[in-house]
Amino acid sequence: MKFTLSWLKDHLDTTASIDEITYALTDLGLEVEGVENPAAKLADFTLGYVQTAEKHPDADRLNVCQVETDEGVMQIICGAPNARAGITVVVAKPGVYVPGIDTTIGVGKIRGVESFGMMASEREMELSEEHDGIIELPSGKPGDRFIDWLAENDPAKVDPVIEIAITPNRPDALGVRGIARDLAARGLGKLKPRDCDAVEGSFASPIGVSIDEDTLDGCPVFYGRVIRGVKNGPSPQWLQDCLRAIGLRPISFLVDVTNFFTFDRNRPLHVFDADKVKGNLRVHRAKGGEEIAALDEKTYTLQAGQMVISDDSGVESIAGIMGGEATGVTEDTVNVFVESAYWDPVQIAYAGRALKINSDARYRFERGVDPAWTPYGIEHATRMILDHAGGEPSEVVVAGQVPDTRRAYKLDAAKVQSLVGMTIPESDQRQTLTALGFQLDGDMAQVPSWRPDVQGEADLVEEVARIASLTQLQGKPLPRLTTGVPRPVLSPMQRRVVTARRTAAALGYNECVTYSFIDQASAALFGGGTDETRLENPISSDMSHMRPDLLPGLLQAAARNQARGFADMALFEVGPAFSGGEPGEEQIMVSGLLVGRTGPRDVHGAARAVDVFDAKADAEAVLSAIGAPAKVQILRGAAEWWHPGRHGKICLGPKKVLGVFGEVHPRVLAAMDVKGPAMAFTIYPAEVPMPRKSGATRPALQISDLQAVERDFAFVVDADVEALTLVNAAKGADKSLIDDVRVFDEFIGGSLGEGKKSLAITVRLQPSDKTLKDADIEAVGAKVVEKVTKATGGVLRG
Repeated sequence: MKFTLSWLKDHLDTTASIDEITYALTDLGLEVEGVENPAAKLADFTLGYVQTAEKHPDADRLNVCQVETDEGVMQIICGAPNARAGITVVVAKPGVYVPGIDTTIGVGKIRGVESFGMMASEREMELSEEHDGIIELPSGKPGDRFIDWLAENDPAKVDPVIEIAITPNRPDALGVRGIARDLAARGLGKLKPRDCDAVEGSFASPIGVSIDEDTLDGCPVFYGRVIRGVKNGPSPQWLQDCLRAIGLRPISFLVDVTNFFTFDRNRPLHVFDADKVKGNLRVHRAKGGEEIAALDEKTYTLQAGQMVISDDSGVESIAGIMGGEATGVTEDTVNVFVESAYWDPVQIAYAGRALKINSDARYRFERGVDPAWTPYGIEHATRMILDHAGGEPSEVVVAGQVPDTRRAYKLDAAKVQSLVGMTIPESDQRQTLTALGFQLDGDMAQVPSWRPDVQGEADLVEEVARIASLTQLQGKPLPRLTTGVPRPVLSPMQRRVVTARRTAAALGYNECVTYSFIDQASAALFGGGTDETRLENPISSDMSHMRPDLLPGLLQAAARNQARGFADMALFEVGPAFSGGEPGEEQIMVSGLLVGRTGPRDVHGAARAVDVFDAKADAEAVLSAIGAPAKVQILRGAAEWWHPGRHGKICLGPKKVLGVFGEVHPRVLAAMDVKGPAMAFTIYPAEVPMPRKSGATRPALQISDLQAVERDFAFVVDADVEALTLVNAAKGADKSLIDDVRVFDEFIGGSLGEGKKSLAITVRLQPSDKTLKDADIEAVGAKVVEKVTKATGGVLRG
């Protein structure tokens, strides 16, 4: 948002300096991004008087001038056609920087004749594009500063331009009036009254207005009137100076009026050439496929549901965004229809984004304009047009009604102390809110229509503290409320997440932080992509849904790295995934992804492709670090994005799933353009049972001093029997003695016959109270054979 100091002073009666104003703006939350002060770059230019001007002896187009300055008479060579004796000029003496030509003036010779400076044109001083000759001033004393002359005779040329950053919650500051109101509330001046009386129409408007019933939610109200007999042409100089200063090109008076109020009051307006409008105007929704040639000389194809303004011949304006070329005003326009309407911010944002149109009107409507000022906007515009372009106004035509934005919140003076930590008297708080436009009735504060961001009592406190200045906050040490060691700041679940993150990093994984939003296709691969998790207003089409799992983001990161030549990766992420759109339908996960090989190829052949057991080992390491029990079950039946035969669920019983590991399904990898295979794991920290004791101490280490015994068994089973079934059966033979069971060999074919396989296991027995004898070992071995035979139907291999 740009504005000039003089423009601000049209609304604010102040004697504050530019530095005081810019400091206050930033302190108020309207951060100043820059100040363009023409006086700063013109400070070294002075006035001079040309005493004589003679032709250069060796150049027909050059004149050797004797110029009177504050340092005496100086010889300056000039090639301007209007260089002559008897005129007052602007002089750049040696050492002065000339911004328009990016040069510092020095003493030099031109065709053998010395020159001690330069007489400048307006373009060389960046005052305008005029460069046909040097500046001629009607008055001035040699040696006076040029900026002092400008300040007295043409102040617009040295008017500072201030640019501020506007946060989305402050649409009122998109108008100079709103900025002046904040500064007046701070105490930097007094807000000037800038109201005007309603203009009485002298005839009925020949152009009527209507709003379709299904469009009232997007355009609640529309004001318009015809002004006939106007004289369009260049705008007054003050208006042209205002627009040029903020980077806008003056076009014609009627267009410049709408641009002026866009920035002056945050009130975009539009003017139609009334003679080009066929019949009445109708606000409605496009059917889809209509085309309109807009004022930016581009043709746009409308989508179904977008709001438009049409006459009897078709669409004439993209509502709230840009007018149409067919009904645009020109220098020949004599009858105009002035529009002042209120448009719904969300619908304008959708349409502007779909059509890829960026306009000042769209920028303001999608952030919010003051709906209550809609009828006043047309009156102010009418008054300005009548004052400068003449004409005769019609009666105002109205469709719809101004939306009711009235709301009030309780002002609790004590909350400023409790929420902000500042002590501000209640009288000052009430004075601040009144200066900002709030209406106070007892302890209730009625919110002004131009402040859509104020939505509660806490916002009233924020306004009071903002105007008072948060720089008044003073740090005070808090009293020590407890003695001894304070309670931990992090919750047990937060500590688990931190531990999981550190463990994964220690295992060699690189952490990724991806968006919580992904595209619908990727979400659907992992059980999501439904309407419950769809965003109403996504940043882009690639971020339309909340992620149902962390793996889509990791796989997308892997695809990007593979595209850049990085094939071997170990990535992990910790964050929420969403099963629905309601609070509580999210779950914290820890996911890891392995792609490629375990390391670079070497002469010893130590590197190999990652496999499912790498993912299993890392998942178990993370679970162990966050306190999961050592004895768990590995079951099948995970989600469809895992390889059906190369995955496992880490469970405490069939319904308590702590995590999943395995190979990602090739179908998923192909859809996400990842060159596989890829191994992954996902841990659910919230599913890990909390320890029964909350103490920080660990239990005593229990180590048996008795010799462990290992025995090997080989069973012939059907080929479809899972090794896990056999292992679990062997473990159940004697839970007090059997410490571990591992598969160490698998044999298929040979003498076993078709449909059979041999699985060899090692059973480790760990006594705790006495040394095992042969009879004890044989008894346990018999139980192992019995349990495995019963569970698998297999037999002990001879």
